Amino acid sequence: MKQTAKLLLIALFASASTLFAYRYFIEKENKTIVIERHGKALDALQTSYLPPSQQLSMDFHASAENALHAVVHIKTEFTQKSSVYDDYFSIEDFFFHGNARVYKASGSGVIISSDGYIVTNNHVVQQADKVTVILNDKRSFKARIIGLDPNTDLALLKIDAKDLPFLTFGNSDKLKVGEWVLAVGNPFNLTSTVTAGIVSAKARNINILGSNTAIESFIQTDAAVNPGNSGGALVNIEGKLVGINAAIASRTGAYIGYSFAIPSSIVKKVVKDLKEYGRVQRAILGVSIDEVDADVAEKLGLDKIRGVLVEGIITGLPADKAGIKPGDVILEIDGTKVNSRSELLEKIGMYRPGDKINVKYLHNGEEKSAGILLTDMNGQTRLKSQADIVSNNLGADLQSVSSRQMKALQLTHGVQVVRLGKGLLSAAGIKKDFIITQIDRQPVSRPEDVNNILKNKKGGVLIEGIYPNGIKAYYGIGL
Repeated sequence: MKQTAKLLLIALFASASTLFAYRYFIEKENKTIVIERHGKALDALQTSYLPPSQQLSMDFHASAENALHAVVHIKTEFTQKSSVYDDYFSIEDFFFHGNARVYKASGSGVIISSDGYIVTNNHVVQQADKVTVILNDKRSFKARIIGLDPNTDLALLKIDAKDLPFLTFGNSDKLKVGEWVLAVGNPFNLTSTVTAGIVSAKARNINILGSNTAIESFIQTDAAVNPGNSGGALVNIEGKLVGINAAIASRTGAYIGYSFAIPSSIVKKVVKDLKEYGRVQRAILGVSIDEVDADVAEKLGLDKIRGVLVEGIITGLPADKAGIKPGDVILEIDGTKVNSRSELLEKIGMYRPGDKINVKYLHNGEEKSAGILLTDMNGQTRLKSQADIVSNNLGADLQSVSSRQMKALQLTHGVQVVRLGKGLLSAAGIKKDFIITQIDRQPVSRPEDVNNILKNKKGGVLIEGIYPNGIKAYYGIGL
């Protein structure tokens, strides 16, 4: 028994020693190899299977959710006119006593403040007799037009509401080509639609606004935009408003790959002006400009293609006073490089008359810099209200009609032209003492009514009234 126990102990000791040696020297080495290999494989899997799209998807969701509640559906009603006299002398008027032909259209808009200010495109509401705004939660409001700016295709509306969701402005100047953006709007009356794309180009001029004074510096994207998206939001990945969707490049009327938005840098300035003055306070340099291409650069002896060529100067305006000459090349505005006509127009469009800027330019191959005080087209720095502009353009002084005259002419309202100078009224053939009773069929009782009616008008306007001798007359003016 003692011998057996001794052998058993030796066997157990040997087995334990062998097991210890195996685990300590061999298995430990194998385990280390397995861990190292597994670690490398795991690292490779993490690199491959934690794609940015997961985080990107979360960002898209947050941005879209934020924008959807701040983008509205705009419905408009308007009377179609082909001339200022159509609605007065049409066949419908003759047989149906003035029953108008009412048309309906729709678009999008963006709430930019909790108290109901909404920005949209000018072409969405410019002819509207009635504007209705429908929120994402299906509430409906009648909107009033605060101001229009055809030169940038922007309009500002107001609804009577509080505590509304709204979008904050992002910095469109910092947008990069290739950056993700979302387009939010109501295409084909499909409300609350979100599409995604990238910034394809910046400062794009597509010659769509049709005016020498127009500012076109669009953000081009490949986010799908269709009829009804006009006035909707272009937002960045952070959910901030970087543009207002305005146009598409299309031969079919529907999206084929390119869409264009007005940069938020322009939108902010226009909205601020329309809020404060009812019109845009537009500053000018007083130059005619063109692109610098390879031929121009070679002709001027430039070391590289850069800047914007000054073709002409308007005498007495800011650039002329600063000493800039035809043939000079504008390089920078307040430290920002400008290498295209649209970039220069966008940059100047952010200022008001009376603002001072620094311009760097080339004159005879030498870099120069000038501090320039910007003015309006008339060389003035004073900011003007819409009423000022209307009154100046009319070229007349107006006053309310006396009660004696109203009784004699059987009138209930009207304003009289008491002084007539050079302007729209005299050009239309209106004479002194004419009494304006209606403008585009809206009654006029005070001089202020004329300004209020005309300030948001564009195109042909019909003025109706009567002379003190009882002769009624109708005149068309163009705004």
